[in-house]
Amino acid sequence: MDMVNIKINGIDLSVPQNYTILQAAREAGINIPTLCYLKDINEIGACRMCLVEVKGAKGLVTACVYPVNEGMEVYTNTAKVRKARKTVLELTLSNHDRKCLTCVRNQNCELQKLCDDLGVKDIAFEGEISHHEIDSLSPSIVRDNNKCVLCRRCVAVCKKVQTVGAIDAQGRGFTTKIGSTFGMPLSATDCVNCGQCIVACPVGALYEKDSVKDVWAALADDSKHVVVQTAPAVRAALGEEFGMPIGSRVTGKMATALKYLGFDKVFDTDFGADVTIMEEGTELINRIKEGGKLPLITSCSPGWVKFCEHNFPDFLENLSSAKSPHEMFGAILKSYYAEKTGIDPKDIYVVSVMPCTAKKFEAQRDELTNGGYADVDAVLTTRELAKMIKEAGLEFDKLPDSVFDNPFGDAATGAAVIFGATGGVMEAALRTVSEVLTGKELEKVEFSDVRGTEGIKEATVQIGDMDVKVAVAHGLGNARELLEKVRAGEADYQFIEIMGCPGGCVTGGGQPIVSSKTMCEVDLKAARAKALYDEDESLPIRKSHENPFVKTLYDEYMGEPCGHKAHELLHTHYVARERIQK
Repeated sequence: MDMVNIKINGIDLSVPQNYTILQAAREAGINIPTLCYLKDINEIGACRMCLVEVKGAKGLVTACVYPVNEGMEVYTNTAKVRKARKTVLELTLSNHDRKCLTCVRNQNCELQKLCDDLGVKDIAFEGEISHHEIDSLSPSIVRDNNKCVLCRRCVAVCKKVQTVGAIDAQGRGFTTKIGSTFGMPLSATDCVNCGQCIVACPVGALYEKDSVKDVWAALADDSKHVVVQTAPAVRAALGEEFGMPIGSRVTGKMATALKYLGFDKVFDTDFGADVTIMEEGTELINRIKEGGKLPLITSCSPGWVKFCEHNFPDFLENLSSAKSPHEMFGAILKSYYAEKTGIDPKDIYVVSVMPCTAKKFEAQRDELTNGGYADVDAVLTTRELAKMIKEAGLEFDKLPDSVFDNPFGDAATGAAVIFGATGGVMEAALRTVSEVLTGKELEKVEFSDVRGTEGIKEATVQIGDMDVKVAVAHGLGNARELLEKVRAGEADYQFIEIMGCPGGCVTGGGQPIVSSKTMCEVDLKAARAKALYDEDESLPIRKSHENPFVKTLYDEYMGEPCGHKAHELLHTHYVARERIQK
């Protein structure tokens, strides 16, 4: 790559010629503040926080979009630069709801940190402040434009990454705001509840719908048997909320924390994932053998499912009818588990801890009920669980490790754990489908072709004398690209895995929020996924069909995968939804 020679604050540097000043400075250990910047997603120079001086330029320039050139001399810390940045920040604060102590992002707010870093101690500009009604009608996402700084990061991720476009900037000047089509609440649009806007937001303008109060109330109700289950991706991120390194695996401490919070039983959604593989894998085998609708497309991600309902209703028959793992487990807890323990299903309150805000929407779907009871009663995000742990006064990093409760507790498999990473559902299914179809034990259980963070992955997997063409996509923009190729007849597969969030569940909309600077420096997808793959390798059982309690479930209760009882409890259907024209 061609290099250019520049100076930043008098320091000689040689950097790639396609760099911006911001990239060059950060690589040299010089931090230029930003607010609207999201690498490769929102590089628009709108917030003006990254202003710097360039010798010979007329006025200050925005470092995030200004390209380097040979012989350039840049100054990032002059009196003029510091005054300009501080003024920009003070103007931003002049139209911002400054109730920081009660804000969901208190102590994890990029605006708050900028104020501290730049020494803003007073409100320099007092005047008219915009007032907006809080949009809290969505079961998943709350929008508070009183906190919005108009950075447009949420808009960029919704449009460019997810290709949903449920929100955009509206109005001009002082009346500018981020809004939905025709001023509708988010719940009335084709928003898929993925929550990627939340993790992109630098402040508290977007956050998940609170379920903490409901869960505390259930725990305090002596008439309720409160059961909690945790998704695999939660263990790879929860520790970050307590200062632990990104990618720390905290399975044992998480189980202990949940027990200390007072849940009657603490289970692992991995069991539901193993059952999902039995159902979804059998469904794939049946479709291949019987000439059913192909490709079969996974239905574990509720954000993806709703995206499909709005944008690809012609693919609804391709969706697996299998419920997602936590919904399956909820149905099992209110049927099989209820019978085994002699507890009335109406008294069982199922809480799912998920890396996903779309699961809140999913839990309220009419299609995910049985016997008049919702499969899952409440969904907490990883962030919400962290709040409960802090509220209970637990020092998470000092907790001893423990294990999940029985029944179900001792039988987690590595196949289930990797559900949280993109490609994980595909790999878990292939481990089982391969052995069931061939009757032979795999020599190697890893299917490396479907691993990694590439947006779309394709592979041909040989199972016996059959070549099975598979594809994996994560992030809805990649899903759209892949399905449009299938729709146009340009691609042919038997099995497709789609995850609504970029990177899969490990970087879901309910996971711990990190700053835009950290996003530039750390590959969150890879770091958190590694924790799951490491746990997979450490477990004695790595295939879903070898889970002994899954075998017991079918022997004692379900009969056979995709049988009558299984269809009644573990399968569902989806509906075409109107697409809102932008």
